[in-house]
Amino acid sequence: MKRKTIFLVSVFLATLVAMALQKPVFMLYNAASVPASDWWAVLWHGLKLDLTVAGYITALPLLCTLATLWLPVPRRVWTVALDLYFALVALLAAATFAVNVALYPHWGFPLDATVLIYLADPREAMASVDWATGLRQTALAVVYGGALAWTYRRVVRRWFDAEPLPLRWAAPASAAMLLLAGLDFLAIRGGLGASVANVSKVCFSADTLLNHAAVNPAFSFLSTLGKNDDYAAAYPFFSDGELASRLDAIAGDRTAAPAERLLTTDRPNVVVVILESFARTIMDERIDGEWVMPRMQQLKGEGVWFENFFANSFRTDRGEVAILSGYPAQTRISIMKLPAKCRELPSLARSFARAGYETSFTYGGDLNFTDQASYMYATGWRELVWQKDLHFDTPAADWGYDDRVMGDFFAERVIERAREGQPFLAGWLTLSSHTPFDVPFDRFDDRLLNAMAFTDDCVGRLVDRLRSSPAWKDLLLVLVADHGYPYPSDLAYDVPLRHRIPMLWLGGAVGEPRVVETYGSQIDLAATLLGQLGLPHDDFAFSRDLFAPPARAFGYYVFNEGFGVVDASGQAIWDGASDRLREGSDPALADIGRALLQGTYVDIARR
Repeated sequence: MKRKTIFLVSVFLATLVAMALQKPVFMLYNAASVPASDWWAVLWHGLKLDLTVAGYITALPLLCTLATLWLPVPRRVWTVALDLYFALVALLAAATFAVNVALYPHWGFPLDATVLIYLADPREAMASVDWATGLRQTALAVVYGGALAWTYRRVVRRWFDAEPLPLRWAAPASAAMLLLAGLDFLAIRGGLGASVANVSKVCFSADTLLNHAAVNPAFSFLSTLGKNDDYAAAYPFFSDGELASRLDAIAGDRTAAPAERLLTTDRPNVVVVILESFARTIMDERIDGEWVMPRMQQLKGEGVWFENFFANSFRTDRGEVAILSGYPAQTRISIMKLPAKCRELPSLARSFARAGYETSFTYGGDLNFTDQASYMYATGWRELVWQKDLHFDTPAADWGYDDRVMGDFFAERVIERAREGQPFLAGWLTLSSHTPFDVPFDRFDDRLLNAMAFTDDCVGRLVDRLRSSPAWKDLLLVLVADHGYPYPSDLAYDVPLRHRIPMLWLGGAVGEPRVVETYGSQIDLAATLLGQLGLPHDDFAFSRDLFAPPARAFGYYVFNEGFGVVDASGQAIWDGASDRLREGSDPALADIGRALLQGTYVDIARR
């Protein structure tokens, strides 16, 4: 009985140590400069979930050990079964550990089931990770997983006892084993308190990064599997009636005409260019006095510039839906990956088609990525042009044809369509300002800033080509980012600045240059654009015309498990992991976020 007990204790402790060792590695990657006291705090608070994971992993060996008290099964059978089990445990632990460390700087939250959305295409899961990082993380996973599997194997060989006990000792030994099972259950549950183990248990600091460092990635991943299937119940902030009332107040009168007109014609040709990762923090950056994005800085004085504009999420698939369907992003799901849900979404393409416009969308890469093609066809885009249709002399980069090649191609298509005389809506998604930032350009040593500068140059080149053509006269060109970017690297993922993006309207159809100070976000583009054209937009339930008579103006965004709302008076940031308002003293601003988040999920449930 002594060896059996030592075996279980050894499994539990080996697991606990292995889980705890992940914390300093995570800190080395993401927070090496913080004080030593914070390192110890991360380790100490992280033990709460490490104990839970150790409890889960020990549960099956405990049941096997209990069975050995009564069943005369050969040791060889038990050893093979346990080796297989621990190999799977080591594999899962190593994979979640290595992927969490790699993705955190890009995603800004601990690994969870969100990653499964992108596993249909392995490129999607690691879209933010270059080859060098992938190789490094693979090596980390192999070393960590191999060491853990070796440790488990040694514990099994040294301490596992398959010998059954005589009947007179089997019963009391079983009682003792059940006592160990009770202790293991307490570890799994997270103690004797009212709340069970959850991610918020390890939160201890006002610094979100430290809280995330304390999270056990295996627990975070497994605990979110299968969540949000009951979409309507995901965020039960308000009763049905109160929710409807709050959403109506937020939306205001969606049939009202805009209070001011920006355009010289009711039926311009419209071009929407979605700019990959164009963050305001990068656009407004200077290196040695030189703008990173000089063309955007120049162009913003030549059109309608939206000074206080925000992305609704942190990924392209969610940003596209926000821009093109006026539909709020979600926390842990992506409606673009739910074809049955997104096919009835409102869309700019469908609204413009009803007004007699031809619609076309262009991308230099693979539109099957994150199910973009499915979403776009389902929401009314009549023509999609992407990498499979394109054949240029220059080779494609990792993501597809670079923005210079595609910008020239797209400009000529716009000019040709304008010559045909049929009104059109044309879209283009850029791609060069995405990791791995490999571009034919050499302005800055920093690869990220150099790639951003390259796409900025390509956008300027596109504008110059269109401006010099007859197409410019009746053209409205909308430049808007798909999401922001964590630049500088210590920019917290949940603060408004992380999600602040440029939006600029240019073209001969724009009356006068001006700066719009009104706060808004990507979901407001649809109603604002359609309102300027005098087209109905009442089916865009979440979109507000920024020039229509007043409802409270604000920017809204979501992150992995929470939301942010920002306006001229301040900001409110709600963190779902700890179920608390991290920032914000205005209850009305926080309630706007609660209503929009709950309303989004209720709407998804109805589709």
